[in-house]
Parts: sequence; C-alpha cells; structure tokens
Amino acid sequence: MTTSLRPQDRSILENARRQVLDQGVGLAEEQLLDVLRLPDDVLPDILELAHQVRLRHCGDEVEVEGIISIKTGGCPEDCHFCSQSGVFDSPVRGVWLDIPELVRAAKETAAAGATEFCIVAAVRGPDIKLMNQVKFAIDRIRQEVDINIACSLGMLTPRQVDQLASWGVHRYNHNLETARSYFPQVVTTHTYEERLETCAMVKDAGMELCCGALIGMGESLEQRAELAAQLAALEPHEVPLNFLNPRPGTPLQDQPTMNGKDALRAIAAFRLAMPRTVLRYAGGRELTLGDLGTRDGLLGGINAVIVGNYLTTLGRPATADLNLLVDLNMPIKELQKTL
Repeated sequence: MTTSLRPQDRSILENARRQVLDQGVGLAEEQLLDVLRLPDDVLPDILELAHQVRLRHCGDEVEVEGIISIKTGGCPEDCHFCSQSGVFDSPVRGVWLDIPELVRAAKETAAAGATEFCIVAAVRGPDIKLMNQVKFAIDRIRQEVDINIACSLGMLTPRQVDQLASWGVHRYNHNLETARSYFPQVVTTHTYEERLETCAMVKDAGMELCCGALIGMGESLEQRAELAAQLAALEPHEVPLNFLNPRPGTPLQDQPTMNGKDALRAIAAFRLAMPRTVLRYAGGRELTLGDLGTRDGLLGGINAVIVGNYLTTLGRPATADLNLLVDLNMPIKELQKTL
C-alpha cells in the first residue's frame, strides 16, 4: 500500500480489504462511492486490492467469449447509446445473418480459445420467426462445435424463457446498462422494471444471468455507485463492463470519451461490489483504455473478456488478448457444460 496515503484514503482501503478480501462481503453503495472518489495517486492500490479479491474469490482463470449478431439494426427501442436503434439516423442498417454464417462464427470463436458463444439480436424482444431461427442455429452449432451457447434477445415472455432453457442455452444476457435513477435519461421506450422482470425470469428458469453496465454516458459518480450496488443485488453470474464508444447519429454521439483512470476506478469498484461475479471486459475498452489500460484492468479485477469484434464496433484482435493473458500467466477457463 502506498505509504503517503491520506488517513481517510487509507481507512477506505483498509475497510474494503477487511470486508471484501477477508470476509467476502461486497461493498455497499456509499462505500463504493468512497472508492470512486479516491484520488489518482491511490489508483494502483485500488487495482491491487481488486486483483487480490478476484484471485481469492474467483481464482486465476479467465473466461473467453465471442459474440455475433443474428439480427443487426432496425431495433424499435430508443437506447440513446445504440447505433442499432431504428429511431435514430445512424449508419447501421437492418441485416439478418444466415445460419451457416453463425455456425462458421461459432467455430472461429471456439478455435480462438473461447468457451462461450453468444447469439445477439437487436430487437425489443424475439418474435416467433426469431425464436425459430435461434433454435435452428443452436441445433446446427451443437452439431459442429463443442461450445457453451448464450443468447441476448431483448425482453422475454415466460414461455420464451422456458424455451431457451429447454434448448440448453447456458446463459442469457440482459443488461441494466445504467442506474435506475439515470435510466430515463438513456431509454424512454421501455422501463427499468421491464428489464428487471426478464432478469428475474432468467434466473428462475435456471439459466445463468449475464447482466451488465455501460458506463461513461454522462452519469454521476453517485449513479455509477448506485448501478454497481443494483447489479450486486441482482446476483448475476456475469457482469460485462462496457465503456461508451460514442456512435454517429445517436443522441450520445458528442459525449466525451470516458477518462481511462476513471474507467479503471470503476472496474475496481465493481469488483469490490461483487467479489465472486464474473467481471467481463466488453465494448469500448479499446478506445477508453488502450493496450496499457487493458492490462491494468486485467490486474484490477477483470476475469473474463470478449475477444474479436463487437456488434457494430471493432474490438482488439483475439490474438492480442490471448497473448496478453499468456504474458500475465492467466489460464483460460476450459469448457464446462453446466446445463
């Protein structure tokens, strides 16, 4: 620990160490806000503590995942950060991916060392046509490659949740994105409660819940702490951390890129809120953190990564992330069939 810490900063870190590292109890909202307000010269200490928490409560393995969109663009929702919304004048246009392309992408994902392949669709929720395509894609992928299959298809009905679970979907992604208090500033076509309903049904059906955050959208530090606490209360298996990459044509196109040190502080805070949760690097890290910051985050609480490209933006080459894991002596998690 840095020797020149102010007494109040030292107290925040020591209390977090006792509570999270030793007792395995995540920090509450006010405690998280204290962490997020710590000065830059304390950042190495925060990251080191978050890394120790990750190693003690999650182990040293890193889970690798690839994602692909079965339907891109044309979504009727108005999520202000998303270029796939049909409400805004963005350059993304509606495209459906055929099943052979999905199978090929799943094979490439597995070949890159990933154990998880997520099928994503830009929709409010799936209709019968989309559900049928997803079922056909799952069957074909299973014939060709041994990989866990996850889905992200928007808000679900109880019947659709049961169908996905019966098809062996390993994990379902449905992000909260931002804090309840800030949500109306980001989305107006559906409510926070609707998102929570889908999350609850997914868990009740026995699927793993992947529920993440998009930070850097103009929310306050108080709202960032609020979001971390609200995610912790959901007890998701996995939390993907996205950083806003402002997209042309969206209401947030002029939002400044998040400061890299603030992003690293947020990574550490989310780990201290959820000591046993899979915390995954997702979209925007290339722009916000760069290569050095990506390394710092892996040594600051992150224990999973999405490799390759995202839905509408380019990611780091998969080899760059995999080589970094080798350099850091972090083993890649092996495939485990949990359903």
